[in-house]
Amino acid sequence: MSEAPSAPGAAQNGREQGAGTGGKVLYGALDLGTNNCRLLIAAPAGRGFRVVDAYSRIVRLGEGLSQTGRLSDAAMDRALAALKVSAEKVRRRGVTRFKAIATQACRSAQNGAEFVERVAAETGLRLEVISPKEEAHLSVAGCLNLLDRTADAVLVVDVGGGSTELSWVDLSGQARAARLTPGRPPVRAWRSIPLGVVTLAEQFPEGADAPEVWFRRMVEAFRSRLEGFTGADSLRSAFDTGRAHIIGTSGAITSLAGLHLNLPRYDRNRVDGIWMTRAECEASANRLIGMTMAERAAQPCIGPDRADLVLAGAAILQAVQELWPCERVRVADRGLREGILLSMMAARQRRRPRGRGGRTTHG
Repeated sequence: MSEAPSAPGAAQNGREQGAGTGGKVLYGALDLGTNNCRLLIAAPAGRGFRVVDAYSRIVRLGEGLSQTGRLSDAAMDRALAALKVSAEKVRRRGVTRFKAIATQACRSAQNGAEFVERVAAETGLRLEVISPKEEAHLSVAGCLNLLDRTADAVLVVDVGGGSTELSWVDLSGQARAARLTPGRPPVRAWRSIPLGVVTLAEQFPEGADAPEVWFRRMVEAFRSRLEGFTGADSLRSAFDTGRAHIIGTSGAITSLAGLHLNLPRYDRNRVDGIWMTRAECEASANRLIGMTMAERAAQPCIGPDRADLVLAGAAILQAVQELWPCERVRVADRGLREGILLSMMAARQRRRPRGRGGRTTHG
């Protein structure tokens, strides 16, 4: 965790203040992914937090990375523009506890470290390039209160732009009765696969094959990277006997849910936490396969920014469902940012002396 970028009028040197929040400490979390730049600013509230400000911009930082091994100048410029907006929001809100992360694009790019230095110089934001393991754990932390505690196992699938993180959560036996905390999510096994919606779509350009064949090739490509994984085999029986479910978190999966609900415009309150059956997920994917790019772009829950990526996300979800079959999928419009915020808030609660107010739990 780092201090927020300094500027005249911003909270500095650990002073705790919050613009328009009654003096509460403000926390900020920024996630710079392969496709999106996302910021969330929040104040602690009860068992969670209250959002004060949010920002999201599709920047496609990893565009072309799979072919060149480098972040392009245009992609870095797009990301920097979004990061400058984010830094200004952090300063203006008086955020004092802040963490900014970067994921697969910066991990894998030859010039990733140079870009991180440029971000610090031009915006004041200090990006931490996190490991795939930390990324997987933060995804689980952000989705803790979507876990069905009556299940024996949950597979959290975080579909990013450049990679997909899978985390198998054990809720059987003593784990079911334990208090779940963001700092210690009960992850039994995890796997990071360097295929996300951007990298998969670039590997399989649309139009080279018939739509059904093209989609199936993406499914098989992801399957081939996952099917040899044995680290979660101890939880296999829970999936085989219907005692497990999947949580899917990504823009592509929330788009599938919006399409399933036939929403006239995207509504997070309708989508976040919705349950879909495996058949309903496949039906939404089949609807998309039958559309042209322009028709997908015209869908209110997809739009032009995701029209070329949404089917790659659907293919990843289908590949996971084929290898870890279960009938229930819970859609999460949340993820790394929420995991960062809840982890920071939980860590501060653990450090707070018992005599200075009650303890708050999260998740």
